[in-house]
Amino acid sequence: MHNEPPAAIANSAHRLTQKSALWLGGLGLVPFLSLATLAHLNEPVMAHLATRALLAYGAVIVSFLGGIRWGLAITNPNSRVLWRLIQSVVPSLTGFGALLLTASLSAALLVVTLLLMLWWDWRLQSSGEAPDWYVRLRLPLSLGASIAIASIWF
Repeated sequence: MHNEPPAAIANSAHRLTQKSALWLGGLGLVPFLSLATLAHLNEPVMAHLATRALLAYGAVIVSFLGGIRWGLAITNPNSRVLWRLIQSVVPSLTGFGALLLTASLSAALLVVTLLLMLWWDWRLQSSGEAPDWYVRLRLPLSLGASIAIASIWF
């Protein structure tokens, strides 16, 4: 066992967390891009299934982003923790609601939710409640997911 100073261990863990989040987040874009591509096929059954799957995956990701906020709220409690916990469940409810709508309305709701959550990410990072690299991670992921979902309008 080697005796690294605690700061070195913390820096190493921080880098690993950031790198892992980047890779896993990037892999999370694969279903968005694949399903958006399949949704534009000329085969109607496949296009319909891919569209519904794309919207369902978008709803799952929106819910996941709400879970991140829940985690941030319970690990960094402050005087606004109850409000932050309430806000963190809204994305799950929005994602579920999106699944009950037509494809166009669902896509619109999911894109608006993803973009609002990106704005919220920026606010959390600016206030020190999210890591200083979080928006750099979320920006391409949120935009990629939003573009993929919005593509079903065309």
